[in-house]
Parts: sequence; structure tokens; C-alpha cells
Amino acid sequence: MEKKARAVTESSVYLTIVAGILVAANVLSFSVHKRIDTTKSQRFTLSNGSSSLVKNLKRPITVKAYVTTGLAKVDAFVRDLDDLMREYERNGGGKFIYQKIIPRTEDEKQQAKDYGLREISVGDVNESGDDSINIAQGYMGLVFLYGDEKDVIPVLSPDNVVGLEFWISNKIREIRDKADDNHRKIGVITGHDEIKISDANLIANEGRGGPSMRSVLEQAFPFYKFEDVDLKNGDTEIDDTIDALVITQPGKDYTEKELRRIDQFLMKENKGAVIYASAVNMKASDPKFSATLNTHGLEKLTSGYGIEMKKDAVFDWARSVRLPVPTQTGNLVWIRAPAIVQAQPGGGLDEANQMLDQSFAGFFRIDELSFPFPSSLSILPDKQPMAPPKVVARTTPAAWVDTAESQDVGLKSDWKPKAPFEQRIIAAYVSGKLKSAFGGGNAEGVEIPTESKGESRVLVVSSSQFLANPFARQGNGHQLEGQMAMMMPAIGGDKTLQQISQPYAQKYLTSTILAFKNTLDWLTGDTELVAASAKILGEPNLTYADIGKPKIEATDDEASLKKKDEEYKLKRKAVQTNIQWTLTLFLPSAFAFLGFALWRLRESGRNAFKL
Repeated sequence: MEKKARAVTESSVYLTIVAGILVAANVLSFSVHKRIDTTKSQRFTLSNGSSSLVKNLKRPITVKAYVTTGLAKVDAFVRDLDDLMREYERNGGGKFIYQKIIPRTEDEKQQAKDYGLREISVGDVNESGDDSINIAQGYMGLVFLYGDEKDVIPVLSPDNVVGLEFWISNKIREIRDKADDNHRKIGVITGHDEIKISDANLIANEGRGGPSMRSVLEQAFPFYKFEDVDLKNGDTEIDDTIDALVITQPGKDYTEKELRRIDQFLMKENKGAVIYASAVNMKASDPKFSATLNTHGLEKLTSGYGIEMKKDAVFDWARSVRLPVPTQTGNLVWIRAPAIVQAQPGGGLDEANQMLDQSFAGFFRIDELSFPFPSSLSILPDKQPMAPPKVVARTTPAAWVDTAESQDVGLKSDWKPKAPFEQRIIAAYVSGKLKSAFGGGNAEGVEIPTESKGESRVLVVSSSQFLANPFARQGNGHQLEGQMAMMMPAIGGDKTLQQISQPYAQKYLTSTILAFKNTLDWLTGDTELVAASAKILGEPNLTYADIGKPKIEATDDEASLKKKDEEYKLKRKAVQTNIQWTLTLFLPSAFAFLGFALWRLRESGRNAFKL
């Protein structure tokens, strides 16, 4: 009885101590408001960029959340939204004022409508389990008030909380820049038959129009103002009010005078340029993917900054597009496009040979990017001793190059890799006090200083269709013009490529758009929100770093390549099977064994006890 009383007393003391610790922890967490977020992309806490954004506002911003409650799904979303807005408020240093409004009266509902919010209906399964659906009708949107400016996010979806911070922070940035008259002007070089960012080549559109990279950016991020820049054979100096230049895949050569105008622009203070181009050229609406090699003179400019663009086409056997296509007999034939490289970090490569540098602001926390039709780059560090070039994207070691004038870079099943195989650089940048690409001086009437006045930035992404969906661009028909475009769809078009373009767009275009937006932020020195951008990205394809990639030999024929592919697939399947059984059987068995062992130890202890 004494032992039992003692045990009861000890248990009561232990429970009291544990309860006290829990109460103290809750009180402390409530008073300190500090979260510990171990997720890679800070999904459950406010990113430093968003915190800095609201803290450094010139005047307070008021955000009104008009929300509906009453359904389990909606209530959970409102709790998450409320937690996020409280994070903004705590980090805003008094600059962020949050109000939550559940419109019940007619006046409140009319106020939400006057602000521009849209009434929505949300359905949720009945909790009683009778397969019926409850419907809630009301408002779910945000109103932003900053100075004399007003803006809204008219509808928030309770079905999707991913990327909520990204859209809120960008809306705050948008209304701030509008009120403070703070816009970034981006010049887009034209006049060289280039692939335009205004081309509708992101999705299969059957010739009836569609979104372009420019329209997406202008709609989602209106704080960037795009302006066409025609160099006019180099006779005109680039406007000094432009913050950065975008150069896309040209269709005709740049003159040296035009290149000197670009160099002249970059030698001014705090200017930048991004070049999305390679030596691989092809016409739109060509389903055969027939390409020719031509750098159109851009290599003269990039080499001056220490990044030489080679006149070749890069192919990657290990990380590129590979699709199953059914034949007429019902069998599947695997077709490849090794000229469309998909870069991921990891894959068993060390830091110096990573395929994708996620620390670079333009690719920050992006887990996968597609580089259609790249050429290889070579680093020339002696060209820029004060700002050595840095590599941010590479192929895998199973890559090769082809220097033939004509190239077939499309989808087919009989690709034959060519030795030698090695890792190739496909994106690099320089940043800092740059030396002139042409050594400065006055030539052809263009005066260039020997070095930039301040920090300048140049990024070279050696991919001719990086800002496009290659299957949509090559698979869409020829667009008609004028009234004919309203009466008839485009002429031609490849239905198979248009179908393939849809999953490609779903998988890669979000990352491409964010990489472009983040790059513009980097070029203009406004990188505070790149961490928030990463929060709308999905999960990348799985990689199997512990499984050695098939070793490709130049002598391999199609049969041997197919055999190596099958062996690699079997190894991957074995890993998947091991993981499956480990999670379903091993872990429960381990817990059961541990429980049994503890029980036997306790029983043996009781048997050994003597008064």
C-alpha cells in the first residue's frame, strides 16, 4: 500500500509538471508569436522579403478581408488566411493594418460589392456523411487601401492555399509602386525577326490567339512596364530611363554597331540585360523541328562579358523530354527530345557541378526548369577580372554537342548519342563593375566607357525557346491576319504536338514564368520577393540520385540503348518497391517489436522484484 501511494503521488507530481510545462509553452507562444518553420520554402511563416516589404512602406496599408464562414472547408481556409495576415501585421512594424469582416448586413455586403469583390458559392460535403452537399454563399476576397490607391483580389479560392503569400505580397508591391510612382521599365529588343515575348506560344491555341509571356507578366505583375526597343542599326542610343534589357532569340544578325549600343547601355549605372538565345534556330509552326545553327553575332557581346556562346546544339540523354506514344498496334514506343533539357538540382552531383543553382536570385528555390534547344557556353574569367562569371545551369554528364549546320532536334525514337559525353554549361551570369565588352572607346560613332559606372548585371540563358512552350510553338498552325483570323482558324498545325504541349505547360511554364519574373527582379536590383515566389511552385519530378545513370557509348545501337534504359527502369522500380514495403510493413513492424520488447522488459523486471 505504501508503494502504491508513493506511485500515485509521483504520478500526480509528474502530471502536474507536464501540465505546467504545456501551459507555460502555450502562454509563451501566445505572447512571443514566434513560429519555427522547417519547410524548405517557408510555407507556414512569412518570408523575409514579405516582412521587409510591409515594414519599409512609406505609409500604412490597410487590408480588409471579406470572408464567409459556416463550412468546415471554408472555416479552415479562413483560419489559415487569418494566421497569415496576422504574420504580416506582426512583421509590419505598425505599417500593416488588418481587418477581418464577415458581411452579414446588407450594408456590409453592398460595401464589399462596391469595393469590387465578387460574390461566390462554395460547396462542401455534408458532415453527416449522407453524400449531400452544403452550399455557402458570400464573399471571399481582399481589399488593399494605400494612400489614395485602392486595389482588390476579388476572389480567393478555399480549395487552394498554395501561393497565398505570393499573390498578397505582389498585390502590396503593385499598389505601393502605383501610389509612389515607382515602376520598372523593361526594354525588349525588337527588329531582328526574334521570338517575341508577345507571341502566343505558351499553349496550343489552334490559331485563335492565346496568352503570351508578355501578357502574363503584364497582368500578374503590372509594376513592370515593357517597352519595345528598336536599335535601328545602332543609330539610336537606348533610352536611359530603361532599367534592363531583354534579348530573345534573333532571326537575323546583329550589327557590331547595334551590339555596341547594348554595351554602351550596360556601362551606365545599375543597368542589366538578360539574353534568352542560343545557336539553335527554327521557324515557328514547323512540326519537324528542323533547325540551323547561327549565333547571329550575339557571341561577340557575350564573350566580352566572359561568357562565350558556342555554335552548337546541346543534347542530354539523362535529363530531357521522354514520352510514351501508342502505335497503331497498341504498343508503346518511347520517343525522346534530348534537345529539351530539364535541369534539377541534386542528382548525385557535387555543388561545383550542380545542374541548377537555386541560390541564384533568378532561379531561387526553383526545383526544375526546362531549357529547350540550348547551346553550350564557355566561361572566360580573364574577360571580367572584377566580376568573374558564375554558372547557374548545366546539363548532366551524359550530354553531347553537334556542330552540323542543319539539325533535327525534334521527337523521335531512334536517337543515337554521340561521344564525347560531358557536362555542358547552359546558363551563366556576371554581376558587378563590368569592363566593356568591346574595350570601350569610340567606334562607328558609339562612345563607350572602359568600365561600368556602378554595378551592372548580365545573364545568358543559352536556350532559344526558354520563354516559349516548344511543342505549342512548333505545333500551332500559321496564324492568319486581319479579318481572316476572325473567320478561320490557323492553317496547318500538328495535333500530336498540341496535345503534348498541354502537360508540358502544366509541368514547366509556372517555373519558367517565375524564373523570368525573378530574373527581372534581379536585373533591377529588387529581389526582396523572390522567396515568396517559390511558394507557388509544385513538387518537382522525383530523381534517383543513388542509381547510376546508364553509361552511354558511341557504339551503342538502338537495341543496346533500349536495353540500358530497361535496366535503369528496373532499378528505379526496385527502389520504389523497397520504399513502398518499408513504409507499409517495416515501420509498423518496428513499432510492434519495440512495444513487445518493452513489455517483456517490464514483465521480467516485475518477476525479478522481491520484497
